[in-house]
Formats: sequence, structure tokens, C-alpha cells
Amino acid sequence: MSTDTLAPTVLLVDDDAAYRDRLSRALAARGCAVRTAGDVGAALALAREESPERAVVDLRMPGGSGLDLVTGLQEIDPTTRVVVLTGYGSIATAVEALRRGACHYLQKPVDADQVLAAFEPGAEADGGATAVAESTPSLARVEWEHMQRVLHDAGGNISEAARRLGLHRRSLQRKLFKNPPPI
Repeated sequence: MSTDTLAPTVLLVDDDAAYRDRLSRALAARGCAVRTAGDVGAALALAREESPERAVVDLRMPGGSGLDLVTGLQEIDPTTRVVVLTGYGSIATAVEALRRGACHYLQKPVDADQVLAAFEPGAEADGGATAVAESTPSLARVEWEHMQRVLHDAGGNISEAARRLGLHRRSLQRKLFKNPPPI
């Protein structure tokens, strides 16, 4: 963590330790004073200790939702600007994140420059609600996101995810390994 008192303080919360470490180093290299946590409880403890100016929060974590963390951070300090990250984006979760106080919602993978740009004034385009509402995903995109969610919930087991989706395992594999459809 930087000792520069003018550096913006950033709380980075993600359960993926490798991703969290890379993004933390990249944010620090860009002049941020970064503290990290791997779950909601640890993040709230750090925020109570020293409220961050900015927070980058993963949506899905074991032991609690990133949406609950957005609410908790806003209760601790309503001036904390929060950007929510997710690998499983949907309009409903984006709207809910903004409703709870997030200033922006980004779909992974993102780099440090994209995260920092999301904190800039005007980046959220009137709270983000218009931008989110106007970007209705295609049916193919919604289907792909649903398959990714089911696969994640099945612990990465393609056979189990295929069973839950009512698909043949090879059909699911082909669909999963295609590039995600455009939003």
C-alpha cells in the first residue's frame, strides 16, 4: 500500500486471489493506495477500519454477494464510490447494483485502466440506469450467460451442468467454448 496521502484509497474485493493480486498491483502502479479482501466479511472489516474512497467489488463470492457488500459499504460511508465487477453480467444485476449505490458495473475481464475510468465523473451516464436499460442483451447472450452461471454453480463440472440444463454434454461443451455472443 502506498503511503502517499493524496493517492486515492481503493478497496479491492474478489475471491479469485490471482486476479485480485494482478489488479491490485496494476492499480498501485497507477498511484492508488490499495487494500484487498477475498470475501464480504473481510471487506467490511477493512472498510470499518478505514473507509475507502473507492471500492472494486466482485459480484459473486462465497459467503456473501457483492450486492450485499455494496449496501454495506454505502452504510459505512455513502461517499465511497463502488464499481461492481462480474463474469456473469445481466441487466437485472446491473440495475440492482446501481440501485444499491454502485456508480458503475463492468463485466470481466477488465483491466486497471477500465476500472479507473469507471470512477471518473460522467462515466456512469446519469447513474448508469439509462446505459443499462438501453443495452438489452440478445437472446444468444442471455442463453450463454445462463449456461455460464449453471456451469459455475455446478463447480465447473460440464456433465453436471449439462444434466441441469437438459443438454447433451458435447452440445454444452461446443456452446461454452464459443466466444460469448455480443451484448
